[in-house]
Amino acid sequence: MADTAPPSGPAGTPRSGRPRYGARPTMKDVASRAGVGLKTVSRVVNGEPGVTPDTERRVQDAITALGFRRNDSARILRKGRTASIGLILEDLADPFYAPLNRAVEEVARDHGALLINGSSAEDADREQELALAFCARRVDGLIVIPAGHDHRYLEPEIAAGVATVFVDRPAGLIDADAVLTDNFGGAREGVAHLVAHGHRRIGFISDQPHIHTAAERLRGYRAAMETAGLPVDGSWVSPGSTAPGRVRAEAERMLTGPDPVTALFTGNNRVTVTAVRVIAELGRPVALVGFDDFELADLLSPAVTVVAQDPARLGRTAARLLFRRLEGMEGAPRRVELPTRLVPRGSGELPPPSA
Repeated sequence: MADTAPPSGPAGTPRSGRPRYGARPTMKDVASRAGVGLKTVSRVVNGEPGVTPDTERRVQDAITALGFRRNDSARILRKGRTASIGLILEDLADPFYAPLNRAVEEVARDHGALLINGSSAEDADREQELALAFCARRVDGLIVIPAGHDHRYLEPEIAAGVATVFVDRPAGLIDADAVLTDNFGGAREGVAHLVAHGHRRIGFISDQPHIHTAAERLRGYRAAMETAGLPVDGSWVSPGSTAPGRVRAEAERMLTGPDPVTALFTGNNRVTVTAVRVIAELGRPVALVGFDDFELADLLSPAVTVVAQDPARLGRTAARLLFRRLEGMEGAPRRVELPTRLVPRGSGELPPPSA
């Protein structure tokens, strides 16, 4: 015998008691249960006058029993705002982005807005796909940590009123608000710190050279070495993937052999963690300064000296700028650059072996 669907109650709920997922209760269901008209339900839901206390109580009881929730889509679209913003990160699993995400969410909540986020996985096509998907859902604004270098695809959206702020890296080929860290200055200070402790042969392992932050940190490394009058051997510099295998091989290459470097400057927290493991396996002290702080860095022996940036402040500053734009702030695109902070803990203060 062929299966037949059981008869349904309000909102498509089968009389067996099991819900039919995706079929939400409507105002019509509430009106039917409360024994009132649709207009009365609308007045109660929207807090309008003209409903007696007894009728309002019956409607509220029906709303509670059915689990009804008001659909705000049509109402907010009539106002021209959806009270939502989109955030595109590189990787939600990266510890650097957790406080940034939280800070954006807190600012959005303070403005009565919902935050929608997604990861680009450092893929330019994925970034564009996410950004346009958020725009198709009528977000009021976007906060983007860019993976790509051409953001002209956003020009029609920005012209249509979607406020957009770039974080950590600037936009490519368009003028847009950006909130950045002083990567150049932070790297220069970190390398100068190693120079001040007697190091002359300093290796630098970093991220992909086409990434803005990596390029700025490399520029800071070279500037510090030049200021100190120190040459840079090409074998001391290794930009590329932050995959542990590559970083391990490069760290081992730089730290071993007849004329090794005496110190390492690492370009981000992922590189630093791998470098810490390699140094521990070598069984001898090696000076180390890493860009970005990371969990437990202060508990290692020696504790790791870092150039710390403030991801929460990055997110908060970007979100506040976004909402100022949404509230009508005009003017040319702004570029805000936040300072870094050198945190000496021990590893960056080790002298070279000959000292």
